[in-house]
Amino acid sequence: MIITIFGATGMVGKQLVREALIMGHHVKAFGRNVFTANFPSHNNLEIISGALFDEDQVFKAVQGSDAVISVVGGSIDGLDKTRSVGMKNIVKQMEKAGVKRIIALGGKGILDSGESLLMDEPDYPQEFLAVGKEHYTAYQILKDSDLDFTVIGSPDIIEGYPTGSFHTSPDAPPENDNNKIFSGDLSLFMLQELTKGDYIRKRVGISN
Repeated sequence: MIITIFGATGMVGKQLVREALIMGHHVKAFGRNVFTANFPSHNNLEIISGALFDEDQVFKAVQGSDAVISVVGGSIDGLDKTRSVGMKNIVKQMEKAGVKRIIALGGKGILDSGESLLMDEPDYPQEFLAVGKEHYTAYQILKDSDLDFTVIGSPDIIEGYPTGSFHTSPDAPPENDNNKIFSGDLSLFMLQELTKGDYIRKRVGISN
């Protein structure tokens, strides 16, 4: 499978590149500073330097790919619109290129809690509310598209290799949620979901 990864230089992005190559995928690693990420030389790794808001660069990055994974980050103050504006451009260029499948990393606040969202609950940490709204905007952009998306409502991400021991749930946190996920397990799940397709056009909660 040919996979374009946006946000490839971050903690999760680097893990994704590593695991995808181990699984035999061809990886297009996209980012502004991607050449400083010290990725290992690999025949199946294509490094693409570009800006997420640039339409031509993003189109070229997704053209010919089988799927896209977005793990784009940014600040949590609500002023950084990288996640939503970047997602809008990714969706536009995927539709133009005829690429249908995307898995995107979001925050746990976009998941359901009874009749509302987690981020609408009174005890939701207010310091994460602004970025939660940004994640939700990105989710709505995907929901309004015709793409086969999966959006992961991630808890706290801890750097670590995949253990293979994690739980998932559609649209809500898993029942035995411990509010953390190793970056390796998050990457592993994303790559597994690309082939399994258990959560197409859904949100998914995950936890170790």
